[in-house]
Amino acid sequence: MSESEQPSDTPPVHGGCLCGAVQFTASTPAKWCAHCHCSMCRRQHGAGYVTWVGFHSEQVELQDSKAALQWHESSPGSRRGFCSICGSSLFFESDKWAGETHVALGCIDEPHTFQAQAHAFFDTHVNWMPLQDGLTIFP
Repeated sequence: MSESEQPSDTPPVHGGCLCGAVQFTASTPAKWCAHCHCSMCRRQHGAGYVTWVGFHSEQVELQDSKAALQWHESSPGSRRGFCSICGSSLFFESDKWAGETHVALGCIDEPHTFQAQAHAFFDTHVNWMPLQDGLTIFP
């Protein structure tokens, strides 16, 4: 996927977990925004798919004064970051996309301008979540 359409002078975005223990600031532009349909994302978030925003890792700055951010290795070379206090799922990182931090769009504060550009791992989507949005599909 290509760099986001956002101009490079856009302000950073902020967000965090449900309880506020883990906060983050991400400088823009983002690399991409997409809906992921893989079974691990569905299970982690309890939803039909998860919308991620991909950033270069150095663009994401964490504020975690309570040391609440925990990482779970969900598969070899991949890890998922969540708040150990409230359970919010926040981040994904993988050797497959080295140097990127994927941030759950639902954890980014409004307002923001991110719009999904594609569906990832669509070959594993669930049929109870019908989608007819015209976005590019990556199996």
